[in-house]
Amino acid sequence: MARAELDKQPTDVRRMFDAVARRYDVTNDVLSLGQDRRWRHEVIEAVDAGWGDLVLDLAAGTGTSSQPFADRGATVVPCDFSLGMLQVGKQARPHLPFTAGDGTRLPFADDTFDAVTISFGLRNIVDPLAGLREMRRVTKPGGRLVVCEFSHPTSAAFRTVYLEYLMKALPTIARAVSSSPDAYVYLAESIRAWPDQRGLADLVAEAGWERPEWRDLSAGIVALHRATK
Repeated sequence: MARAELDKQPTDVRRMFDAVARRYDVTNDVLSLGQDRRWRHEVIEAVDAGWGDLVLDLAAGTGTSSQPFADRGATVVPCDFSLGMLQVGKQARPHLPFTAGDGTRLPFADDTFDAVTISFGLRNIVDPLAGLREMRRVTKPGGRLVVCEFSHPTSAAFRTVYLEYLMKALPTIARAVSSSPDAYVYLAESIRAWPDQRGLADLVAEAGWERPEWRDLSAGIVALHRATK
C-alpha cells in the first residue's frame, strides 16, 4: 500500500510515508525545484528559537527541518507518526531525540514547549482541527505556533498553471526520483483539496490560537501561518 486516499485513514497515510522515507528529502528537493530549502529557512526565522527554547517539530520526517533549530542552540524534539521516516532520520542524525507520535494524541504533557511547528504535515493529520488543538495543549502559555503548508497561489492564472504541474508533472517526476511514486498522486490531490490561506487561518483560530496571521511564499504556493497561545 503506497498511496493513501483523501479520507486519510491514519494507517494508510503512515504506510505511504514509510514507503517514501528512503528518498523523501531528495524527492522533495527535486519536485519543489529547490524551493523547499527557502521555505525551511523561513520557518526557522519565524519560530525564532534560540538557547534554552524547547521546540516541537511535528511531522518532522527525517529531521531535515529539525536540525537547524539544534544548530541555533534550541532543544528540538522531532516527532512523526511514520516509523520509516524516524528510522531514516535516526540513522542520519542520531543526536536528535526522534519521537513517534500521532498528531491528534501527542505523547507530551500540557504546557511543555516554547514553540510548536509543523511543515507540510498538517493536511496529512486525519483531523487537522484536533491536531491544532493538540499543538496548543502542549505549548506553554504565550508560546508560538508556526505552520508552513501548501496553499493557493494568489494569481488565478498562475494557479491554473500550478495545478497542471501538480496533477500531471509532479507524479511523472516522482516516478523518476521517488522510492514510491504512487504516493505523490495522493500528495498532489491533498494539496489541491486543502483550504486557502484564509481558510487555514480560520481553522487555527477555531482551535483556540490567538492572533493568527499568514505570509505568502512563492506567490502563494506555500503560506506561513503564525499564532500564539
